[in-house]
Amino acid sequence: MSRQKIKSVTPWVLFCLAGVAWNVVGARLVAFLGLPLFLDSQGTVFVAAIGGYLPGIVVGYLSNLANSTYDPISVFYCVTSVMIAGTATFFYHKGLFRKLPGLLLFVFVLAFLGGGLGSVMGWALYGFDMESGVSGALAVRIYESGSFTPFTAKLIADFTVDVADKALTVLLVLLALRFVPRRLESVLGVPVRRGAHAEINAAPKNKSLRGISLRTKIALMISGAVLLLALSASLITFLLYRQALIEQHIKLGQGVAELVASAIDPGAVDRYLEEGENAAGYREMESMLYRIRDSSPDIQYVYVYRILPDGCHVVFDLDTDDLPGSNPGDIHAFDPSFYDYLPSLLAGEPIEPIISNDFYGWLLTAYAPVYNDAGECVCYAAADTSMEKLRNYELRFLAQQISLFVGSFLLILSVTLWLTEERVIAPINAIAKAAGMFAYDSEEARAENVEIVQALDIRTGDEIENLYHAILKTATDTMRYIADSQKKAATIARMQNGLILTLADLVESRDQNTGDHVRKTAAYTEIIMKQMKRDGVYPEALTNEFIAEVVSAAPLHDMGKIHVPDAILNKPGKLNEIEFQEMKKHTVAGQDIISKVMQIDPDSEYLREARNLAAYHHEHWDGTGYPSGLAGEDIPLSARVMAVADVFDALVSRRSYKEAFPFEKAVQIIREGAGSHFDPKIVEAFLHAETEVRRVAAAFGAVSA
Repeated sequence: MSRQKIKSVTPWVLFCLAGVAWNVVGARLVAFLGLPLFLDSQGTVFVAAIGGYLPGIVVGYLSNLANSTYDPISVFYCVTSVMIAGTATFFYHKGLFRKLPGLLLFVFVLAFLGGGLGSVMGWALYGFDMESGVSGALAVRIYESGSFTPFTAKLIADFTVDVADKALTVLLVLLALRFVPRRLESVLGVPVRRGAHAEINAAPKNKSLRGISLRTKIALMISGAVLLLALSASLITFLLYRQALIEQHIKLGQGVAELVASAIDPGAVDRYLEEGENAAGYREMESMLYRIRDSSPDIQYVYVYRILPDGCHVVFDLDTDDLPGSNPGDIHAFDPSFYDYLPSLLAGEPIEPIISNDFYGWLLTAYAPVYNDAGECVCYAAADTSMEKLRNYELRFLAQQISLFVGSFLLILSVTLWLTEERVIAPINAIAKAAGMFAYDSEEARAENVEIVQALDIRTGDEIENLYHAILKTATDTMRYIADSQKKAATIARMQNGLILTLADLVESRDQNTGDHVRKTAAYTEIIMKQMKRDGVYPEALTNEFIAEVVSAAPLHDMGKIHVPDAILNKPGKLNEIEFQEMKKHTVAGQDIISKVMQIDPDSEYLREARNLAAYHHEHWDGTGYPSGLAGEDIPLSARVMAVADVFDALVSRRSYKEAFPFEKAVQIIREGAGSHFDPKIVEAFLHAETEVRRVAAAFGAVSA
């Protein structure tokens, strides 16, 4: 991803994360204070209002995932958060936030989603509990009024609490929208609610085109694929869960039955049958069986039977909340479901767990035989698990799956539609609109190319056909024009560079001291700027185009010396104050010369940088330079780079008034000038490129290699 794309995406990512944080902090705050509120959707509503459907849905979805780290059930309410985001986007974009009736309707719709739908989802996911949640106390009071059923009382309480919660949420969002949006828009760029491709989407739509739009086709394909995959995965997961649940409870029932069997004294069974509850140790054994049964909430019945041809003789039969147990010695007829197992039971053999649906309900029964010392089966210990309870587990699991799927599906669909709009539909329509506006002068060339495009005869019936018709209108000799333009541009560029060097040589020839100064400084500026780019210095400014323009313009930095008298320009000794003041005028003179040229092409970036180089390459970082006394980053970047290159070349070059400095001494002087004469960052890049600088200086004979 390019740096520009990263910069454009980053504010939106941070904006969405801020919305998630607002939701999470609000939810944790009311939980900490014990308030009967939720405050977990204000970030969702705010982001949806500013950003539109996709950012709002992302914030709502991620907020539930974040809240699930401390409240696991939150993850299953992603669907309500996604719906709240979509509702907020719709109401805000329709302008309903601007009037009180619209705001009141918005609050009640949000309360219906959060309180009404959320209450029904809670019942489907976890079973009904009137006293649970923040609305529990209110639900109890409503129920005690005697006018409502427990479920209705809970539903009313949930809705009432959610009305208060969503009213506060909307109030907080309105306050935020009042003080924040314009600042946000300046950071985020073009708001999503107006559309990142507003101009593109404004392209006229050809209603005569046939078929379904590409946007709809993609949405249908993605929806169909996701639905098919989700249904298949959900069915497989549900069946595996059901199988695992039954196997788990089979093992549980077998374990409990075997534990009961191990606790029974085989020698006491006859006494228990004869004397019943009055038998020695009966009460103690019964208490132990209760503890074994109550150790697992999924075990419904625990009993001990002696199986004889006339029926099941009760040894122990524990009471339950809804059904008292039978007395010792009572005889029960065999349930029809056990007829096939009677031979094994009468023979005292182990049998596999049985699922039956008879007098005592839909049960999973596990039997464990109790053997005496002689190896004879004296009775069977049994544990029953309610299949109704297992079915409730299955239904809750299915409800959880559906809830997660709907929320995830809406998120995936919104992301897909956004990507389709941004990356496919909008660019295609933009190209079509731009192509439809092209115009050329050569009718013959256009006719020839139009015939070629017409032969394609594209008939897709969607946006691609729309693009085709636009291209058909504008298919001309574009490639030839482009090739000719590029050839002419290259020729002009070569001529321009040649003229620049010729002009620079003409000026330089007047100065007997400088030699190849303009070529060397151009080479040094290129080395320095490329090193700065590698080091990440001033990345926004140092584009490849900028570097090329500065290197091309560098030979013109001393253009103003054409106005300096020869006597001063070629004086063999040090200039006096008057002469130095005259020499300093070459910066202003160079600026004036190039400014006059810019009257022909005022938008030329190349000429602008040439003027900056000519005018400001003698400015100092600390503001002590000339001609304008600029300081720091007020000095154009190109001139700050040239300042280092210009001084370095002057140091390592021989002049009539001085000998050349050694390379190391010149580098040391540049290093010492950082922060006073030179931009420290540019000096650092110069030092990093010392090897390459030495190579160029040696190539011009300024220093030894």
